[in-house]
Amino acid sequence: MNHLKDKVQSIQAAAHKPAILVIGDLMVDHYIWGNATRLSPEAPVPIVNVKNETTTLGGAGNVVQNLVSLGAKVIVAGVIGNDQAAGELIKILTDEGVETDTIIKDNDRPTTVKTRVVVGSHQLVRVDREVTDEVSEPIANELISKLNSHIDGADMVLLSDYNKGLFSPFLTQGIIKAANAKGKKVIIDPKGLNYEKYKGAFIIKPNRKELSEAAKTEKINSIESLQQAGKVIFEQTGTQYIVVTLSEEGMVILSEQDHTSLPVKATEVFDVTGAGDTVLATMAYFMAGGLSIEDSCELANHAAAIVIRRVGSATTTVDEIVEDILKSAAN
Repeated sequence: MNHLKDKVQSIQAAAHKPAILVIGDLMVDHYIWGNATRLSPEAPVPIVNVKNETTTLGGAGNVVQNLVSLGAKVIVAGVIGNDQAAGELIKILTDEGVETDTIIKDNDRPTTVKTRVVVGSHQLVRVDREVTDEVSEPIANELISKLNSHIDGADMVLLSDYNKGLFSPFLTQGIIKAANAKGKKVIIDPKGLNYEKYKGAFIIKPNRKELSEAAKTEKINSIESLQQAGKVIFEQTGTQYIVVTLSEEGMVILSEQDHTSLPVKATEVFDVTGAGDTVLATMAYFMAGGLSIEDSCELANHAAAIVIRRVGSATTTVDEIVEDILKSAAN
């Protein structure tokens, strides 16, 4: 394990910070925290007395925060509304030191906001404000032309698809072709059933459920069934690797000829919220720093182990990952 620690520390010591371009469905997670001691006389529902409200980044924003926490230079692109939530989203990103000039405001759609009303530790209701129709071609073209100069400066291009309408086949293919033409690797966190639109990606990173749905296979419960499902996706997309996250069982790296299993590093699992975003960010960060896909996934496993011990969408740092490597080597 020490060789891994040395490689990680050399990336930390390098003058060049890995530069990552994140394109994705950006959203706002809005929390209303309160007390509820009585039922409403109008309907059989609790009355919530609001004590506090907080706003954080959701969706692809969680990938961005993970990358910032690791120390990457991040540029973020996407389409949001022209509304108050858009202003909040841009402010949070700017405060994080992230470049936002490739985020386009579309007057025809709202910024996706998920509002959760939480009493004690209990979520009462979630209210979503969003439009998930595909972005229009003029907006897609505007985004692609804005991205061109940023792809040049990126070590890695990340697509974080939350199925909110950004990644139409037209836009997805436009981005992948532009990146490939400049020799930049594209890593995708996929959603939905149409993986054909990801043709030309370097890595696609589904979880087990997403893979079995996209490959239209029965339950994936063995390495053979995993490889069978992978075969379908390789045929559809021509991707080099499929990295499948298996929650408490770790992850598997599939190539057309081979597979590598990486058992999980977590000893206890508290909350898997956002762990997939941490895996995506960590893999991309270390690959952009020059590490192999196997080493990067091994490190992503350590990062996932750290964040799932924390409640809610969490992030980790390179120092914590090094500490986790040393701790598991000692056990």
